[in-house]
Amino acid sequence: MRPGRILWEPDEKRKRSANITKFSDWLTRRGRHFGGYGEMWEWSTTDIGGFWTSVWEYFDVVSEGGRGLALGKREMPGADWFPGARLNFARHVFRQRRGGEGVVAINEEGSRVGVSWRKLEEQTGALARHLKETGVVKGDTVAAYLPNSAEAVVGFLACASIGAVWTACSPDFGAQAVLDRLTQADPKVLLTVDRYRYGGRTYDRGEEVRKVAGALRGLREVVTIGAPADVPSGRGTEWEDAVSGNHRLEFEEVPFSHPLWVVYSSGTTGLPKPIVHGHGGILLEHLKELSFHNDLRDGDRFFWFTTTGWMMWNYLVGGLLHGATAVLFDGSPGFPSMTRLWDMAESERLTFLGVSAAYISACMKSRTSPGTTHRLRELRGVGSTGSPLTSDGFEWVYGNVKEDLWLASLSGGTDVCTAFVGGNPTLPVRSGELQCRSLGAKVEAFDEWGRPVVEQMGELVVTEPMPSMPLFLLGDPDGLRYRESYFEKFPGVWRHGDWITITDRGTCVIFGRSDATIKRSGVRIGTSEIYRSVESIPEVADSLAIDAEAGDRGEMLLFVVTRKGADLDQGLIDRIKSKIREDLSPRYVPDRVVAIPSVPRTLSGKKLEVPVKRVFMGEDPSKAFNRESLQNPDAVDFLVSLARQMRGAKT
Repeated sequence: MRPGRILWEPDEKRKRSANITKFSDWLTRRGRHFGGYGEMWEWSTTDIGGFWTSVWEYFDVVSEGGRGLALGKREMPGADWFPGARLNFARHVFRQRRGGEGVVAINEEGSRVGVSWRKLEEQTGALARHLKETGVVKGDTVAAYLPNSAEAVVGFLACASIGAVWTACSPDFGAQAVLDRLTQADPKVLLTVDRYRYGGRTYDRGEEVRKVAGALRGLREVVTIGAPADVPSGRGTEWEDAVSGNHRLEFEEVPFSHPLWVVYSSGTTGLPKPIVHGHGGILLEHLKELSFHNDLRDGDRFFWFTTTGWMMWNYLVGGLLHGATAVLFDGSPGFPSMTRLWDMAESERLTFLGVSAAYISACMKSRTSPGTTHRLRELRGVGSTGSPLTSDGFEWVYGNVKEDLWLASLSGGTDVCTAFVGGNPTLPVRSGELQCRSLGAKVEAFDEWGRPVVEQMGELVVTEPMPSMPLFLLGDPDGLRYRESYFEKFPGVWRHGDWITITDRGTCVIFGRSDATIKRSGVRIGTSEIYRSVESIPEVADSLAIDAEAGDRGEMLLFVVTRKGADLDQGLIDRIKSKIREDLSPRYVPDRVVAIPSVPRTLSGKKLEVPVKRVFMGEDPSKAFNRESLQNPDAVDFLVSLARQMRGAKT
């Protein structure tokens, strides 16, 4: 499979109908003409005040004041956006009355709940009134321990409408993982379920809810969906009571930089970073990104596989700003088979289906071919994020889903709750490459001396401010942790922590986390390239690569999970090494190939390369891992034991 090969090109009709084309035409009528997307992107990241003002005007943002100066201060960190503006995110969701469904929620058992726009507004208004009666005021935090359900959407919108701050954890998080997050946010109200279902099993959450509620000192009330929570007397309310009554939805106008929600970093080491985003920054970013780079329109049916604990849930809900129906799914995407999401794409007539690169890989390995088994006539686009999508993944989509389909591979982060690089429905799709850098995102690749490079792998950095960059981190009053997290290596420049190559035609290739990169003989490679090579071998189900450098004792270790019935014998090891040698370079042939039962992952599915690397370099496992944030702690235990054995053999 040749990287860079054109797999799809939009026809003229598709180009003309694209939202980004309509925006360009709107700019042209105001005297600003571009010769192509490259020129448009250059303007958007150079005249950043002019660009974001145009976004404001194009989407007719409703506010009190703030239409003058777009950027009071331009520096990073500390940019001051639209000083004096007062607005409300939720107002922009409901400002146009629409018919039909606003939210569709489907669970693993097949239950479907369709919530009309009218009912969504009614329930949001009722819950907002209940929260205020409970004592929640502007700036207070409301937390959710909820699955990907309609109730979660209502909860968020109710919070936003009154200026309260939303934060959420998925119910598959254990009590300690929830407390690691929520104790930092100090919520007044907790919205929760009594149980959740995944992979055909039901998990009771009663004990976890009791532990969480008992430990949150500022908590005034627990609102439960399902059986009432066993909490101290007077603090429990049932969901149906909280959303009863007919209360007109009102909106509290708040400053542009008023907190909207708190999201969290993956938490693989230490406490997760509690990242605070603002009403105005997220509003402008999601208006721009979801319209121009996901091409969402009024009436679309928009889906992304996610949980409430991943920023893609926030991104999915942002689709409501454009009049799209948010289609939610709660459960395992592979239960009872890998066709589960494709079944839903057909039955719900999805126009855009968003998944993870890992899901596409799983479909490939299971030989799923939805294009031949499902009617996907309405499906215009497929999105992929979470980790780099391989060239093979790109090829699979076009060979097994639809030939005339726009594949938008995205890369961004929780830190900004959007994509830095991603899709453009007016550009060709090339195998293994992300189509473009997003408008308003001044993404560069920096070499180790902080110089921008093209056609060369470098650090993904952002050299101009974006409105959705964090306002601050909780518990970081002087901003020290914020600066250390993003601006320590290149002062005044956001360092995101990924490797990227920007091609001379403006496309991008993401190689994974820069601090998990393999460096051999002074030459670096992203781990995604190694996984693409190794996991193409039929006997290999999963893999994890680390470069455990430690002076002159550095080793490249490749951990392999074999498929059922296969063994990691010398023959398979030789084939793995030969494959890497042929696909990549002899320099990236691992020093050791080791069988493991499973690859350790975070609750959001990311491989734990860096913590594993630190353990094999001698760090205390209790400092390297936060067990409550792990999907499979047993996998970590195995590797910790293995690291001790290997270090003992060297002494």
